[in-house]
Amino acid sequence: MKAAAFVVLLALALPASGQALKEWKGGATPALALEDVDGKLHRLADYKGKVVLINFWATWCAPCREEMPSMQALRDGLQGKPFVVLAINVGEGSRAARDFAEKMALRFPILLDRDMNATRAWSARVLPASYVVGPDGKVAYSYLGAIDWNAPQVKGRLERLMPK
Repeated sequence: MKAAAFVVLLALALPASGQALKEWKGGATPALALEDVDGKLHRLADYKGKVVLINFWATWCAPCREEMPSMQALRDGLQGKPFVVLAINVGEGSRAARDFAEKMALRFPILLDRDMNATRAWSARVLPASYVVGPDGKVAYSYLGAIDWNAPQVKGRLERLMPK
């Protein structure tokens, strides 16, 4: 529980406004293959040719809860474009993640990382932790902490990654 409290406090300490996505310097893109709350398998490789926002979160994480509506607004604003959000719930079960998604009216895939292997592979040490994968399948940007995903400068960076 102490580790969870530390993660939350650290995430709260990170400012959400005025921050820019950071260019990825973490090396090769980690593999990703997780089931969603309905048991459907999602592989990062299945989304090649699209920009993918991967977000690690938990229901108990206040900054995660605050950030989710902006991800949904971004998803809505990019409807019809080669873009997808994969929200990865860290260490919780399908019921908690599904109930949260329904309450927040989220309409993007909610994946489950119950054993936290994907969380470790992606070095998501702070929640929320986000990674933007380009259409080439390589991580282009990352962000640790909450951010307004629908902010014009953030949305613009994602749109510039999209194939023309």
